[in-house]
Amino acid sequence: MGILSYLSILHLLWAALVFCQYEDYDFEDEYGGEPEQIPYYFNPNTQVEAPPFPFPVECAKECFCPPAFPLSMYCDHRKLKTIPNIPSHVQQLYLQNNNIEAVPAGPFTNASFIREINLSYNNIKFHMIDHGVFAKLSHLVQLHLQHNELEEFPSPLPSSLERLLLGFNKISQLPGNALEGLPNMTMLDLCNNLLDDSVFKAKPFSNMKNLVQLNLCNNKLQTMPPDLPASLQHLSLENNSISHIPENYFNRLPQIIALRMSHNNLQNIPHNTFNLPNLLELHLGHNKLKQVFYIPRSLQHLYIEDNEIENLNVTVMCPALDPLNIKQLTYIRVDQNKLTRPISSYAFFCFPLIRTIYYGEQNVTGSRPSQLRTSVFRRFLTPEEFQEAEDNHETLNQETEEDHEAEDSYLHPYYH
Repeated sequence: MGILSYLSILHLLWAALVFCQYEDYDFEDEYGGEPEQIPYYFNPNTQVEAPPFPFPVECAKECFCPPAFPLSMYCDHRKLKTIPNIPSHVQQLYLQNNNIEAVPAGPFTNASFIREINLSYNNIKFHMIDHGVFAKLSHLVQLHLQHNELEEFPSPLPSSLERLLLGFNKISQLPGNALEGLPNMTMLDLCNNLLDDSVFKAKPFSNMKNLVQLNLCNNKLQTMPPDLPASLQHLSLENNSISHIPENYFNRLPQIIALRMSHNNLQNIPHNTFNLPNLLELHLGHNKLKQVFYIPRSLQHLYIEDNEIENLNVTVMCPALDPLNIKQLTYIRVDQNKLTRPISSYAFFCFPLIRTIYYGEQNVTGSRPSQLRTSVFRRFLTPEEFQEAEDNHETLNQETEEDHEAEDSYLHPYYH
């Protein structure tokens, strides 16, 4: 018992020393500020067992391994041209904002536990990535390669991968087998590349049964992507050249929560296109729409600014009242259209939760831009809000550009 007590005392002293190091450690002096922690999503079925405590203290000399984050190695913003050797205990590796051009297999030889790699904002080209270097990392969950020089999709990839970010590259094709063998993929970002409609011929997304978020914004698409998985909840297609949504297109995507299609060439939308049970946010601004459409019960935020709409026809938006299933719409943005009068007061019966209608300036031919106003009923405001509106001769439907930016960031295309 004496020996065990002695060992227990030594263990407590060692733990106290480590704790004091954590408490006295000044992160800003060593690293220049708290590191940006990118949201990390774990799949409980793919958890990796960490090395036994205490953790190793090994760290590449070019990098920083903070005691407070013993499984992370920070090598970002260090003007590195090559990837340093990665110790076996590292699970999060941050190499963003460097001058790295190649991804050889050597540095990853001992990276048995690695789960996240951030190589964004470098100069990596596809042919400079050793074949299979990522596929060998059997526990990799999240891979960041945005803002590089990739001309091709970086396959093969490990089946454990859940989140892949490839935005701001030069990818123009998706080989038919590029996304095969990725059953756990939930998020794929391909925004700001050179993809056109030809990539859909091989149906690259059809077998991604767990895909929740797909970002295809800022590409060269002219048609809606076919054969998307029914699991999809967030779809980003803004800044393309899409002119038409096929009727019943979303029947196969019943789980959609947020749809972004601003900055396209949409002119007419079939009446029931967005009759989806889970849709919360819909962005259709900066198109060529002339008419409104049916608003589903679930929708909360609607953006149809900068179109050619002359009349907000409430009967089209809400054909019938259902007191037992009230519509959830709370915010509409309709500035830069061709409206000459505000929405009918009937809208407040159809959409009793509306709190903000932003009219802004309208593009009415032959007349000066005017500010439209909708009557605000006391029941929609708290007493304090109503009094403030009365005192300032303004209502909640008058907002600043900062307000719109805040609304627009409600669901960022990259979901940072």
